[in-house]
Amino acid sequence: MTNKPKCQYISPDGHSCQEIDMGSGYCFWHDAKFDKSGLELSQKLERYAKKGGLLQGLELKRANLEGLNLVKFNDHNGYDLSYSNFYRANLHGAHLFNSTIKSASLMKADLRDANLHCCKLENTNILGIKLNATRIDNLVLGDKLLQESQAIEATKQKNYDEAQDLYLQSEEIYRLLRKGAEQQGLFEMAGKYTYSELRMRHAQYPKYSKKRLVSSFIDMLCGYGEKPENVIRFSLGMILLCALCYFVLGINYNDETIRIDTSASLEDNLHAMLNCFYFSVVTFTTLGYGDITPVGITRLIATIEAFIGSFSLALFVVVFVKRMTR
Repeated sequence: MTNKPKCQYISPDGHSCQEIDMGSGYCFWHDAKFDKSGLELSQKLERYAKKGGLLQGLELKRANLEGLNLVKFNDHNGYDLSYSNFYRANLHGAHLFNSTIKSASLMKADLRDANLHCCKLENTNILGIKLNATRIDNLVLGDKLLQESQAIEATKQKNYDEAQDLYLQSEEIYRLLRKGAEQQGLFEMAGKYTYSELRMRHAQYPKYSKKRLVSSFIDMLCGYGEKPENVIRFSLGMILLCALCYFVLGINYNDETIRIDTSASLEDNLHAMLNCFYFSVVTFTTLGYGDITPVGITRLIATIEAFIGSFSLALFVVVFVKRMTR
């Protein structure tokens, strides 16, 4: 008795499918040419998974997988559905807790009311997915979205139109994730996706355009309102820069000018620099003790620093409160 031919599918990880060849070279699950549109395959797929079938590289485009339960209990790794195609699949109410779906396609899949808790979706196309009431806490997307990585590569290849479209797709994906996180009350995650969404919008602005320059400044200043630590870094940088200006141009203390003096000792210059730093701090914070005063051009610098300081302190309070009250 001759053995029936096996499915020819071999995953990029080197795993081979042991199912029977349907005549096309592939089994039912890995045959991309077999139209599974609308087929109710939830229970059949669950049985296939439980018997140890290869779940990598599944071809389930437009399949009906409503209520699918692929939770592997008492296993830290969960099921591995990497390299699979779930384009426009109906995964409404599916339980995919802790599943790995890397380098796959979930494009326009219906994931309403689904459980994606702790799912790993690195390098997976999730453009257009439906996330109404979807549990997405601890979702792992990797450092960059698939489209985001492709956009960076397209930019390197100088395919700017393609990069523009991919950045637009990335913005749309981050917007969907933000809305999903807000709906689930995951406001810290929503803030992370808000920042990424605005960063993708920034990447679409023409290079050296006014919009891009303003966007870059806002990102540097406060991370689009999501990073209070950026305000702190900006403030410290401003204080140090102004202190250096005071040290070079000079400020007045007890009718004496404090500034760099190449003929003085290192200790005297260090003392003068510390005084300039002190004056920069009290100017930035608008304390204005009056013991040290600016002279000449440093009056203009002190005025600008005081204005920026009052603005930065107010901005820090707003951004910090916004983050802490989530």
